[in-house]
Amino acid sequence: MTFDAIDAWWWPFVFILVGGWLVTDAWRFLGVYLGDRITEDSDLLVLVRALATALVAAVIGNLIVFPSGALADTALALRIGAVVAGFVAYLFLGRKVLVGIVAAEAVLLAGLWMGSSHADMAALHGIFTSA
Repeated sequence: MTFDAIDAWWWPFVFILVGGWLVTDAWRFLGVYLGDRITEDSDLLVLVRALATALVAAVIGNLIVFPSGALADTALALRIGAVVAGFVAYLFLGRKVLVGIVAAEAVLLAGLWMGSSHADMAALHGIFTSA
């Protein structure tokens, strides 16, 4: 069955409901069912945690190296520097995620402000107006 299978006004909503909600909820229900039966240090849970962490790291790396939108106008060195500064702040200032995020954003915005070329200022404007 495809998105274009039925030509009715309600079909896209049903398709999204079945394809998006039901499919993901099946995994959620399975997680709730197995949640009490798996110990926190089991090999299966360690594997799942490692895969989830790897996927998040891959997405972040992709956003840094191949950004889109206003971030694409910034220099790669600035983006990498902001990530390094955020990670260092996270490590040395209490291992708080919010501290790392704020530090990385501060470095990114300071770098854009200091290199205030027209393209960088347009990127800075785009960052604030795209939210």
